[in-house]
Amino acid sequence: MTPYLRHVKMESFGAARDRMVGPFSPHLNVVFGANESGKTTLAAFVGGVLFGWDEARGGRNAYKPRGTERAGSLFFEEREAGAKGEGGVPAGDGVLAGGAAAGAPAIPGAPGALLELRRVRNADGLQGDARLVDDIDKDTFRAVFSLTSDELRSLRNTTDVTARLLTAGSGTGASPAEALAAVQARLAEHTSRAASAQDSIVQLTEERDEIRRALRAAAEEMENSRAQDREFHAIEPERQRMSERVDRLNASVESLSACRAGLEKLGSEAASLHVELEHLHNEERRAVAARRSREQAVGRALARLTGAEDRAARERLEALAEREAKQAHLLDAAREDYAAARAAYEALLETQSRVDQGRPHLRRGVQVAVTAAMFALLLCLGVPLFIQGRAAGSLSYTSLGLVMVFFGLILAASALVLLFRPDRRDEDRRERIEAAHEAMAQCAKRLELSEQAQVEFEEAVRADLAEMGLGDAGASLRRARVLLDDARDARAEMALDRQRQRSATQRVNEVEARLGEIAAQQALLCERAGVPAEVTLAELDQELARCTSERAEALEKTEALNRRWGELSRELAQARQAREFDKLKTRYHELKTRIDEASVSLARLLLAQRMLEDAVAAWKSKSQPEVFAQASRLLALMTDGRWTRVALADAGEVRVTDSTLTTREPNLLSLGTCQQLYLALRIALLMCAPNVGRAVPVLADDILVNFDAERRRGAARALAELAETRQVILLTCHEEVVRVLQEATAPTHPAALIKL
Repeated sequence: MTPYLRHVKMESFGAARDRMVGPFSPHLNVVFGANESGKTTLAAFVGGVLFGWDEARGGRNAYKPRGTERAGSLFFEEREAGAKGEGGVPAGDGVLAGGAAAGAPAIPGAPGALLELRRVRNADGLQGDARLVDDIDKDTFRAVFSLTSDELRSLRNTTDVTARLLTAGSGTGASPAEALAAVQARLAEHTSRAASAQDSIVQLTEERDEIRRALRAAAEEMENSRAQDREFHAIEPERQRMSERVDRLNASVESLSACRAGLEKLGSEAASLHVELEHLHNEERRAVAARRSREQAVGRALARLTGAEDRAARERLEALAEREAKQAHLLDAAREDYAAARAAYEALLETQSRVDQGRPHLRRGVQVAVTAAMFALLLCLGVPLFIQGRAAGSLSYTSLGLVMVFFGLILAASALVLLFRPDRRDEDRRERIEAAHEAMAQCAKRLELSEQAQVEFEEAVRADLAEMGLGDAGASLRRARVLLDDARDARAEMALDRQRQRSATQRVNEVEARLGEIAAQQALLCERAGVPAEVTLAELDQELARCTSERAEALEKTEALNRRWGELSRELAQARQAREFDKLKTRYHELKTRIDEASVSLARLLLAQRMLEDAVAAWKSKSQPEVFAQASRLLALMTDGRWTRVALADAGEVRVTDSTLTTREPNLLSLGTCQQLYLALRIALLMCAPNVGRAVPVLADDILVNFDAERRRGAARALAELAETRQVILLTCHEEVVRVLQEATAPTHPAALIKL
């Protein structure tokens, strides 16, 4: 049964909240996401759950959320090696959704069951089946299992890491490398100078020597203790007397300081109040002057009108306005009537003038002339016809001639009537002119009466306005209203002036009362401080400086007495400890015994260290060649045969040889080649130590970004080979890296793609 990471649940970690990532396959997994999608956060979370959260030191990102603890779980699935579900997907897909993710308990040992490793606080430790990480420690995980582009530039402590990995599966109860580390830790405890190292020979020896010195000094101290005790009891009364003096001086300094602070504060307040008082008096004078000015501007009578009087005056103005409107209407009507009558009369006179100029007589003459001409014509025509008809004996001609003569006589009579009959139209015109003149005279009389009434009304209005105190308006009601409005505004402003005056007067009283209180408080402060009431701040400063100087001298003497008293107290206490001479001797022999036992233990540990170093060296001679052989093969695979051999120098440094047998140190390689070298070493270490971190995934965060296309394909094949025996999770934001990894793993176990 081989456990592998199936799901990651980040409850609160950095910016992640209740985020589930997975499912992961037991072989190669590619986590693809854009920048800032949480890839590095995911890698840091897995390492944090397994080996503890990082602390925020040295500018390191600890991914600690604001206002809560980091928390989350890793879900591992146990399955038999090589078991698969449909379509080549590892068995167990979908178990999290219906099993442990929904709260179902893990069933250790059952195929497809989920094992949960959870961490909240580092102090609480790892919760769950911690046996999953028993075969790996934090340093090994960070050095080999957790890879970033920056970490691929080196492999710190290459020899120690190799030993820890390769001796972990030695078949013993513990790795020889781990046992060697434990022995070295115990040796360090035996030689440590730290106070916490209780079995340290150095500490025990120092304590023994200190007890020896204490035993020698005990006899000398006992001789001095009696004299010191007498001096100690003699100092006590002096200390008491100086303490009382310091207390008195402290009280004097405090009272003087309080008095000075109070007087300074009250003096500042009094000065500001005097300034305010002057300002208030000016405000009173300005308010009175403004009120008088406004009263003079509108007049005393208008300035003192009450509301009722103002309304009564306005009502009288309204009544006068109505009368004025009626009078104006009558005057306008009279003027319009007079103008119309005069126009009619003048029109008739103009018509008569034209008639008088002769045009009517001419028309009558024309009429008489036409009638006479017609009579002559008819007579000239009718008489010949009549004579011709009588002569011819024709009745029709005779009749026609008579008719024409008859009509001619009628026309002659008409002409005579027209000539001697008087003209009726002239009489009508004269009558109309007389009527128009009479009407114009009547309209003129009415206009004269209306104008006289208007003058009398204006005199009456002027008298009424003068009676109401609006004489400045003359006879203008509009001006009277303006004066009333101005008077009302002036009364409002005068009311505000009176209010400002009252407010200023009230504040003046308050300020004067406060000044009296300040004087009383100043006298009280001086009385409490024991200084005259008329004392100045300069005199107070002098007295305060004198008391402060005396207090400083007293404090200095008191401190000297206290120092000596403390010295004597300590020395007497040490003298009392010296009476525990037997206890010191017992402790001395106890330390001697512990030193002897620690010496024996140190000898045994040195022997064990030598044996374990020999064992680790043997494991190195057996396993390291395999590691570097694998690393050489993988580097050749990644570089397409350009670099063919990786070896370890005598001093423990890595050396790399190319196809032309040129050997170089890693710091002389390009950035990409250096990263390929250390990636090959890490993959080789993981392949040669199958019993180390069996359940822990290999986390690689964008480690192929500095590789060219050809070497990226070689590195992908190396990672695919590692993924055959270990779970590999590679995080990237490059689509071409995803394609290369999928191509490299397609024939065997296709890479599982997880998008963030």
